[in-house]
Amino acid sequence: MRYRNLLLFLLLTSVWGAAFVAIKAGLTVGFPPVLFAALRYDIAGLLMLGYAMTRGCQLVPRSREDWALVAVGATFLIAGYHTLLFVGEGFPGVTSASAAIVVSLSPVLTTGFARVILPDERLTLLGIVGMLLGLVGVAVIDPPSPTNLVASPGILLVFGATITFAFGSVLLRRVESTLSIETMQAWAMILGALLMHAVSAGLGESPAQFLAVVVANPLTAGGALGYLSVVASAFGFLVYFTLLERLGPVEINLVSYGAPVVAAIVGVTLLNEVVTVSAIAGFLTILVGFVLLKREAIGAELHRVARPS
Repeated sequence: MRYRNLLLFLLLTSVWGAAFVAIKAGLTVGFPPVLFAALRYDIAGLLMLGYAMTRGCQLVPRSREDWALVAVGATFLIAGYHTLLFVGEGFPGVTSASAAIVVSLSPVLTTGFARVILPDERLTLLGIVGMLLGLVGVAVIDPPSPTNLVASPGILLVFGATITFAFGSVLLRRVESTLSIETMQAWAMILGALLMHAVSAGLGESPAQFLAVVVANPLTAGGALGYLSVVASAFGFLVYFTLLERLGPVEINLVSYGAPVVAAIVGVTLLNEVVTVSAIAGFLTILVGFVLLKREAIGAELHRVARPS
């Protein structure tokens, strides 16, 4: 079982790491970013709803708490996060690896928000240092300056996406609902996609432009959309649910720190991206911050794994 879990972990890390490259590839050939993200979750949401049906889950949210859970997921984890991520990755200088590294800050920010929002959570001095190191890591990747923020705010937008995702993750824990995670995820994807379609229309993005890109670059455009919808979203979340049940939240968070490595390798191979020294330094700084913040949980998990069965 342990080796099977390891294989699934490596598979999920690879699938989600490569997703940042697929996003960059789709944006490079000219996809309107928010419409690209919306169409991804149109497809993924329907696939996830079909999976919930095969699992015998309750297919439609019924209570106010059920809909509150779906609304938080749709607004923050799907629409807010992906709108900012896709727009941010479209800026020059934001590589697949740098975006993945900034997003790897999510477990650190999630813990920080939990300490503020959830009354039973506490943040120690070392935990505060860990959070600060995570923020420093983002600054190392793209040192902030008025020129950078105006000329190329891509990293800042990706950072905003990470904040949105972390905040939404904590809000989900405040909602008491018996809705299955499969059904919640499916409806969050569907409603989140509708929100992104509204944002896309407000930004003036054109479906005709999207179709023109597909016609002009069928392999890259179709491959990017198909990979993100079917492999990274639908299949990826199925693997995630399986590992979350088997491993728990501490070990599954480590996917966030394997994904940038995969994104860097695939980005260099397929898109000729360059991994900078500052990106590597930022990644290591964020990783140290995560270890300090989660040191007790990591220690307990290592003790459990090392203990003879």
